[in-house]
Amino acid sequence: MLLLSLIGLRVIYSLAVLKAMAMEITQFLLAAQSPDANIRTQAEASLRQFQEQNLPLFLLSLSVELANNEKPLESRRLAGIVLKNSLDAKDSVRKEYLVQQWMAIEISMKAQIKDLLLRTLGSSASEARHTSAQVIAKVASIEIPRKQWPELIGSLLKNMTQQENPAALKQATLETLGYVCEEISHQDLVQDEVNSVLTAVVQGMNLAEHSREVRLAATKALYNALDFAQTNFENDMERNFIMKVVCETAISKEADIRQAAFECLVSIASTYYDVLEPYMQTLFQLTSNAVKGDEESVALQAIEFWSSICDEEIELQEYGTVEGGDSGSTHSRFIEKALPYLVPLLLDTLLKQEEDQDQDDSIWNISMAGGTCLGLVARTVGDSVVKLVMPFVEGNILKPDWHCREAATYAFGSILEGPSIETLGPLVSNGLDLLLNAMRDENNHVKDTTAWALSRIFEFLHCPASGFSVVSPENLQRIVTVLLESINDAPNVSEKVCGAIYYLAQGYEDAGANSSHLTQYIPRIISELLKTAERTDGSDSKIRTSAYETLNEVVRSSNIVETSQIILELLKSILQKLGQTLELQIFSSDDREKQGDLQASLCAVIQVIIQKLSSTDETKPSILQAADPIMFLFLRVFACRRSTVHEEAMLAIGALAHASGPEFEKYMPELYKYLEMGLQNFEEYEVCGITVGVIGDICRALEDKVLPYCDGIMNHLVRNLQSAELHRSVKPPIFACFGDIALAIGEQFSKYIEPTVAMMRSAAEVCAQMDNSDEELMDYGNQLKRSIFEAYSGILQGFKDSKPELMLPHAGHLFQFIEVVFREKYRDESVTKAAVAVMGDLADALGPNTKILFKDNAFCVQFLGECLQSDDEHLKETANWTQVMIARVVS
Repeated sequence: MLLLSLIGLRVIYSLAVLKAMAMEITQFLLAAQSPDANIRTQAEASLRQFQEQNLPLFLLSLSVELANNEKPLESRRLAGIVLKNSLDAKDSVRKEYLVQQWMAIEISMKAQIKDLLLRTLGSSASEARHTSAQVIAKVASIEIPRKQWPELIGSLLKNMTQQENPAALKQATLETLGYVCEEISHQDLVQDEVNSVLTAVVQGMNLAEHSREVRLAATKALYNALDFAQTNFENDMERNFIMKVVCETAISKEADIRQAAFECLVSIASTYYDVLEPYMQTLFQLTSNAVKGDEESVALQAIEFWSSICDEEIELQEYGTVEGGDSGSTHSRFIEKALPYLVPLLLDTLLKQEEDQDQDDSIWNISMAGGTCLGLVARTVGDSVVKLVMPFVEGNILKPDWHCREAATYAFGSILEGPSIETLGPLVSNGLDLLLNAMRDENNHVKDTTAWALSRIFEFLHCPASGFSVVSPENLQRIVTVLLESINDAPNVSEKVCGAIYYLAQGYEDAGANSSHLTQYIPRIISELLKTAERTDGSDSKIRTSAYETLNEVVRSSNIVETSQIILELLKSILQKLGQTLELQIFSSDDREKQGDLQASLCAVIQVIIQKLSSTDETKPSILQAADPIMFLFLRVFACRRSTVHEEAMLAIGALAHASGPEFEKYMPELYKYLEMGLQNFEEYEVCGITVGVIGDICRALEDKVLPYCDGIMNHLVRNLQSAELHRSVKPPIFACFGDIALAIGEQFSKYIEPTVAMMRSAAEVCAQMDNSDEELMDYGNQLKRSIFEAYSGILQGFKDSKPELMLPHAGHLFQFIEVVFREKYRDESVTKAAVAVMGDLADALGPNTKILFKDNAFCVQFLGECLQSDDEHLKETANWTQVMIARVVS
């Protein structure tokens, strides 16, 4: 009895403490914003304790705080932020955890919280209204897809239909509707609800009835609601009304409302391209006027409208059909029709540069938007754009005003992708010398844009392997001389010059004998790039990163026979630099970050050098001789435990394992602990993913010599697959890694077969049930399917010579999974290749045991027939091999 009494007293005491905390939450929220670190830390701990001990009461207390007009604005603001963060997170695992927490709260408690949030929309404090709108949307994103909170839309619409409601409530309600539409899918609302939301929003845009704040909120809400309006846009009358209201709103007297209306038009251009024809005359007039004379924020959206039209037409040309095709989308050729008017409009924008735009790549202004759109126009219409742009280029390229010279260069560089080589070749050949001279222009903007234009020339018009290049042995020396002189210019120019050298070198990759043309310049190029990487006059590490990325491309593109000694010397220099980074004195987190970034760049160069020197039998011994000092340095780099370095060093180790083969075994005792650390790094999941890939490289290199480490590796991989905390992107590579391990250790994999196949079956079921309407989820599903097939292939081939019968019990399920994939309406090509390959592996490894399975599964014949008709030679080759394997079994 005494024990029960004590327990009862403890419960009563805990409840009393929680109630006291609920009453004191204002103080906690204010203290959590104190400049005094001790007060702040104590308050944050109290809030965390309250949250952990009684989440429902904690969320209710925050909602009360947010709703109470008597409370300080500071505490209400933080209450809203904490509420929002208790319902949503960027990390998908954390987000799912928060969703489950909310779902577990008692319905009556949730109802109180939601009621308080809706009441806050009428608050006198605009910040509280705004925060409440966001939190309501977060709750809606959880509940509406689960068919809960069905009354929400009705409650919000009621706020709009009651005339006596204040403007502030209507504005907050429209903002909420916009956020809700942003958070949920168009499939979550029935058409009647969509109609009501659109009606409320479009009426909210009405100039005669509503204040500026209400109209702005309504226009922004329409932007988020447009995805829901599919049915409405199919109806001529409804579509006409929506378009009329948006076009009228685009000429409102308030700039922010005009901007929001143009944002709607941009969204309409990409979502409802098919039905735009009747409105294009009006839309051209609206956008043209905005570009010519409106405020920059509005003009930018007007240009973005035409960029969106270009995006749609480029996609139709690449993946769709011509007008009248079966894809459902017709190519209306809006850009082609508007070309004579649109191009001059865009060319005019190029002359509206800002004085310092060359110093900051994040600047986005009307000149840059116009040039970007012009580039898209060139990709859309090809040759037709050239005759409209070249008079502008020729008329401005030599003018005394730098604005004109820079605009002419920008225009020329913008049209280099899209038009044919036949059209552009002569123009570029004639203009190349002029551009090289412009690298000595007195104006920094002109030099910056010229270097960018040269990089575009080398990217699109310098491909000796295909038989065409504007670069010849005769002009190469001048090009290299100018670039290496200009690389010492201002940081922004230097960075663009690195880009030009990058594409100049890339042109010689796979160019056979032509790659020899660059050989004599490579020592000087490498020397200048290393010098550039050491520069300290840039505001950040961008020059260094550009210099090292360019250095990597120079190594990749070089003629290995002629440059192996040069590359070996470079390796010694890079190893020395990497060693020096380990001796750097670190006084701050900034120092640590700089050290890590530099190490990452150097490790990446080493990886490229390893790959290059190990690519031929003649040069491979040189990299094997350097393997010991390379690994010694990498192991020291790992000791720094910085994720960026970890990634690059891991990738380089994968390359070294591939080059070393079985000899790599001697490094495993010391390396293994770092592989384990990588596999356990859930927080920096990219590191974990790369480590999985490197383990695959090591398995292929060591084959059965990897066996002593397999128990530990398999335990980590299985645990990672089971973890809800690990980012899902790492899981497909883990399945592929199972295949690598099985292939390496053969019959020794038998002890892992049951848990491995169980997980593969489970993942296959997940794939079969996946929602393919979500593009991101569909990509993930494709990676997962491909990796499952690759795992089966590796296991089947691993058991082929010793214990193939172990896979017989699983063959039926594998056939079912292949059939599920075969019958998918949209199937990724890489998944198709993997599925066809695993069918061949089944027949090859299990032999006559699969005869009945192949005879019972008629879809195999259809599947192979489809693949044999493919334009993809590799797929055809795989299908042919599989057909031969199956024929052996069946006959």
